[in-house]
Amino acid sequence: MSRIGYGFRAPRRAPARGWGARLAALIGLLTALPALLPVAAAPRLARSFTGVVTQVVDGDTIRVRIDDRVEKVRYIGMDTPETKHPFRAPEPGGTEAAALNYRLVMGKTVRLELDVRERDRYQRLLAYVYVGDLMVNAELVRLGYAHAVTVPPNVAHAQWFVSLEREAREAGRGLWGPAP
Repeated sequence: MSRIGYGFRAPRRAPARGWGARLAALIGLLTALPALLPVAAAPRLARSFTGVVTQVVDGDTIRVRIDDRVEKVRYIGMDTPETKHPFRAPEPGGTEAAALNYRLVMGKTVRLELDVRERDRYQRLLAYVYVGDLMVNAELVRLGYAHAVTVPPNVAHAQWFVSLEREAREAGRGLWGPAP
């Protein structure tokens, strides 16, 4: 290495590689690639938890006791009108969505199925919520009390939710019904 003032040494350059070495490295990479693809393309296993709903916050958020802790859970793939926004008045249909959510889950044992991203920026657990075989997220959209909202990377049921919202709109259910 050569010295450059004040005792610092310039980094040594890597020896130049010929085309043969570069080609061998590329062939090695391409040969290893198929072995990596099945791992990358393997379907992810659903992570799920079971708990009891202790509070319904609004139409798309609940509190669930899981073992010895209570988690605030935000439903994935949908959004209901706000009822408890800190700066805005309750939105039309929000009270009805919260009441329906209450009837569907309050005090019941639920299964929380996670998708790719586990928590949102507010540290709420993001989940598809099931009571028995009924996915509550989808039921709120199907009945017209929630909009389908896709937030990548949690998109496992996005197309289904969009079709459920379209059906609810066309049938005039919930939020899409006649104004009171």
